[in-house]
Amino acid sequence: MGIKILNYFLNPYEEGYTIEKTLVFALLFVVLAFVIYKVLKKLKIKVDRRSIIATLPFIFFGSSLRVIVDNGIIKNQTLKILLTTPNIYIIISMLILSLLYFSIFLQKRKIAKYHKIMFSIGSSLFIVSLTFLRFVNFYGALLIFIFIFPWLLFCLFFKKWSFENRFALFFQMLDANATFVSLNFFPLYKEQHVIPNFLISLFGPHSFVMVKFIAVVSILFLIDKFSKDRELNSYVKIIIGFLGAATGVRDSLRLIALV
Repeated sequence: MGIKILNYFLNPYEEGYTIEKTLVFALLFVVLAFVIYKVLKKLKIKVDRRSIIATLPFIFFGSSLRVIVDNGIIKNQTLKILLTTPNIYIIISMLILSLLYFSIFLQKRKIAKYHKIMFSIGSSLFIVSLTFLRFVNFYGALLIFIFIFPWLLFCLFFKKWSFENRFALFFQMLDANATFVSLNFFPLYKEQHVIPNFLISLFGPHSFVMVKFIAVVSILFLIDKFSKDRELNSYVKIIIGFLGAATGVRDSLRLIALV
């Protein structure tokens, strides 16, 4: 019985995404985010632009691994399961934490700043992973660029908002617009996640962009208004941005590679 339950939640090929899986995955992500936050506090690492620079390439790397799995390049069933949700979150989190300790170790010996070390390693992993994909759908790439460009300009120049707010909004809108382009212009693509699929089935792909914008802005507003812990606020906003980056980059890569 226990094995069946584990297989249901840990094997993404069992019944796809369900409400139960969505709730469990969300809880798991919250736990992972909390653990990482505690580690950052212990290491006395501030949640700022440097920590974003250090971590973001690993988020991109995780997204590209998902696309490699979706493309059928990896044949080993165990490895495929490890590189899909929720297991990929655990693996990437462990990789980030391990390299964070390693980078801090090197920084203390004045070899290089920790964020530069992590950025270099993460970027290298991401670039190497891209070589396993064949990018052919440049029309899809152009459409994503056209729809995300206004959001990029807004997030770059709307200085009344904090950097963390703009970071979170941009990557969440990347996710929303990549989903919209995929579903609206390429009918072969289907939304897998429960809540977005429900909204899109009722109101169409464009509704996801509007709903996500309203939801993200509302969440950021509530954080700014009611939470006084500035460091925790910044961390939560960055996590919101990372979530958008993970799914947005994955959806973009899938579309451009026609996976």
